Amino acid sequence: LISDAISGASPAYHSSGLTTLRDHRHAVEANVTRWFPNGSLTVGASFSSESDYVSRGLSVLATRSSEDKNTTWSAGAGVSRDSINPSNHVVERERKRVLDLLLGLTQVFTTHDIAQFNLGVSLGSGYFSDPYKVFDERPRTRNHTTLQARWNHHFEGTGGTLRASWRWYADTYRIRSHTLGLEVVQPLPGGWTLTPALRLYTQSAARFYVDAGPIDSPFAPNPPEGALSYTEDQRMSAFGARTLGLKIAKQLDADWLVDVKFERYGQRAGWRLFGTGSPDLLPFNARSLQIGLSRRF
Repeated sequence: LISDAISGASPAYHSSGLTTLRDHRHAVEANVTRWFPNGSLTVGASFSSESDYVSRGLSVLATRSSEDKNTTWSAGAGVSRDSINPSNHVVERERKRVLDLLLGLTQVFTTHDIAQFNLGVSLGSGYFSDPYKVFDERPRTRNHTTLQARWNHHFEGTGGTLRASWRWYADTYRIRSHTLGLEVVQPLPGGWTLTPALRLYTQSAARFYVDAGPIDSPFAPNPPEGALSYTEDQRMSAFGARTLGLKIAKQLDADWLVDVKFERYGQRAGWRLFGTGSPDLLPFNARSLQIGLSRRF
């Protein structure tokens, strides 16, 4: 069960034209897993509701392991059906449908190394525009492909574990992105654990993204004449991002664990790799604090 209370502001275009944002979201998700001697089958359902958006989803995931349990294949599928009714009535009773497919391989290489490779395909149709953005009209289909590789290595000398991951993303909007993640889980005496983390991200702009320009400021630039698709959403621009994080966990006893996690996120056009970033974008920064309490049964 999830309940979100959101408040703040959202830019109407690029980094400008902030408008007040307040909303509540309530969601429920349930999964049932059946275990077999060499695999498992998981079936899930989800429902999410907020003032202008309702989402319903179903999913299934199957795994199959070798006799020695060193190799595990996984395959999954998920489907979602969303209803969009924005409060400004730009559109009414719009729909969005997405089919997600997943194929994965997990391989144990040594007593200290395990790797995972995932291929994901998503096929979407319907309303993908942001009704609260100025000049935002996106194609009614969006398909994307992701490749992900993960590797965990345990250091016997220190007792720590390195978790490394890389993710490549490409979609029909012509956005291409890379994500590199690194974190080290280091146990300490007294039941303490430190986990520093670094995540680097870079992406190209959507093919229909309209650049900001000082000549238009403080107004939103007009889309190209005759353009059928256009957006001035900063999330569709070319940029790079960096996240630094630190998690501190304490094992209270055999069953209880408490943790605190802090992350600092920064986004800049100049941080884009493999090309130049979109011009005239303001820096974006965010901080997050997470507190967790877990009990093992």
